[in-house]
Amino acid sequence: MKAFVINGKLDGSVSELPDPTLAQDEVRIKVAYVGICGSDLHYYFDGANGAFVVEEPLVPGHELSGTVDEDPSGEFAPGTRVTLHPATFGVSEKGIEEKPHLWPKGAYLGSASTHPHTQGAMSEFFVAKKSMIRLLPENLSLEMAALAEPLGVAIHAINIGDGVKGKDVLVSGSGPIGLCVIAAAKILGAATITATDILPSALKRAGDVGATTTIQIGKDTVPDSAFDIVFECSAAPVAISASFQSVRRAGIVVQVGMLGAGPQPIAIAPLISKEIQLRGTFRFNDEITDAVKMLAENPWMKSIVTHELSLNDAIEAFNIAKDAEVSGKVLVKVN
Repeated sequence: MKAFVINGKLDGSVSELPDPTLAQDEVRIKVAYVGICGSDLHYYFDGANGAFVVEEPLVPGHELSGTVDEDPSGEFAPGTRVTLHPATFGVSEKGIEEKPHLWPKGAYLGSASTHPHTQGAMSEFFVAKKSMIRLLPENLSLEMAALAEPLGVAIHAINIGDGVKGKDVLVSGSGPIGLCVIAAAKILGAATITATDILPSALKRAGDVGATTTIQIGKDTVPDSAFDIVFECSAAPVAISASFQSVRRAGIVVQVGMLGAGPQPIAIAPLISKEIQLRGTFRFNDEITDAVKMLAENPWMKSIVTHELSLNDAIEAFNIAKDAEVSGKVLVKVN
């Protein structure tokens, strides 16, 4: 089968790999679409995602849709349309029994955090545990279903922030995850949604998916203490500092963007003087199930996808996905 394989920094190619075999508790998926995530970009362009270095051939891809190709148990008929929960949960610990996405020793598709690396789904076929399968409604296209994973991240972030209904919301950073947060906040009843970015094209996309106000960083002024909740999606330390200025007293800042390892230059004095709650959010628990339903009920969310390229053009797709001025979510069409 064909797969896009990353061997290191700027070292990736479409390669032939053996067709995967499967056990009784597994299902082989014929992959339709795979979204390119920020972590995928880091693995290809940097050879590492934070502390996780590509040390062996890695197939990226954890945002996917496809159809069942084979199920030895017969539980899922060939052609059944699915997406996957990309996590394998680790070992429970005291205090996080109900949060398996935080359990240590877990794994995530397309990740170099484990040895051997956990292979992803940017390939013609992918073998998955049955527990990972999420069935798709008939009215949800395979193309849109590839958004379920990043939308699950957005919904989980909103849940971490205690919801958005009736609240004035600021989304800092209008990349693909920011767009998912904006769209989900609109659907979930936010009173107002303000989006920021340095790029006018990104702000245009933010408006298209539900932002009521857009602010260009470096040109426009973000009001102080004006928002009930801020979702910081850029992972830029200066933006995190700015979010403490923008949120109201006793407001909530949810840090969605993943910062690099090591110290960060962040001004936290307002965190104390305004009694701000800073909350981290990591992937999701099972919000991907909610995301599938939300996508099926809101077909306009397809506008988050700006580009679709074939597997043979995977490197071009990565280059486009890296260029935030021209792209929102970029999909690779595998089959």
